Amino acid sequence: MTDRTAVENALAGIPLPGGGSLAGADLVRALRVEPGEAGTRVSFVIEAPDARAAQALAPVRDAAERAVAALPGVAGVSAVLTAHGGPSKAPPPPDLKPGLKIGRHPDPAPAGPQPVAGVDRILAVASGKGGVGKSTVAANLAVALARKGRRVGLLDADIYGPSQPRMMGVQKRPASPDGKTILPLEAHGVRFMSIGLMVDPDKAVVWRGPMLMGALQQMLNQTEWGRLDVLIVDLPPGTGDVQLTLCQRAQVTGALIVSTPQDVALIDARKAIDMFATLKTPVLGLIENMAHHTCERCGHVTHPFGAGGVRHEAERIGVPFLGELPIDLATRVGGDEGRPVAADEGPVAEAFATLADRLVGGGMA
Repeated sequence: MTDRTAVENALAGIPLPGGGSLAGADLVRALRVEPGEAGTRVSFVIEAPDARAAQALAPVRDAAERAVAALPGVAGVSAVLTAHGGPSKAPPPPDLKPGLKIGRHPDPAPAGPQPVAGVDRILAVASGKGGVGKSTVAANLAVALARKGRRVGLLDADIYGPSQPRMMGVQKRPASPDGKTILPLEAHGVRFMSIGLMVDPDKAVVWRGPMLMGALQQMLNQTEWGRLDVLIVDLPPGTGDVQLTLCQRAQVTGALIVSTPQDVALIDARKAIDMFATLKTPVLGLIENMAHHTCERCGHVTHPFGAGGVRHEAERIGVPFLGELPIDLATRVGGDEGRPVAADEGPVAEAFATLADRLVGGGMA
């Protein structure tokens, strides 16, 4: 069977356009060699210094995949080509059909939270502060649930900092056949909508609270979601207008709180939990993100943000602890390249699959 040394030797034999070899130029990252009953699965990242260099390395990536696939016992190879600067920006999208304007004042408040047509459950993915990987968790959880056979939607409600178009790998403008309804896009088995698909990606969204609330209301209720088992809502960090609008106007099944295990993040996570209690929205569980890192060379496990903080907090307040998610280069690369790591195989994908199983098994998704 092929081992790590055999893979590294194969990559060392791949020449670069300007001379030297792929391995010798230190461009290979996140190399994983995972034996299995059906054969060995190999994955790695080729990280170029910039987007132009990445384009020139496309034939090198293809040659590397072929060389590794030819090794004895290799059942599958996944090679991702990325650049420090990320992919080129998409051109600004054209306007929607005249008559559909995103970002208006909200309609009058209904008498209590209302269901969203066709949607069985709404799960709000929240955090008390930014930088804890909430959007990454939301995207990968949506994909993991879709791989379990659930009908899944993903709403990017982070109006000021939408990231789901990049993470899901789609920049296409949504269609509006009648100037009123919006047809969601689909990627990796998930239907999704984001304000990032509606505005110029280089322009800041400078809106006051009412316009922000109106935009959320439009994306939630004017989008033709079809039949969904679960709609994942990626909330912005904090405890502001979007959270209030969602919980007061929609029948939210519950909230999933994402935090790193460090004390600073947990302080803000407690505020988010208190906010949902005030809004009478159940907190279905806590998720510890960036819980640990496994060295790809030696296998040593470290805990860069501390260990077990979120689990202890869940026990303290009496809510389910839904699991730990590792910090991993492949997760970052997948987000930048528009292919969530949960769409592939490997330890991180398995962690998201386990999280999805817990939600489905608990009747939450």
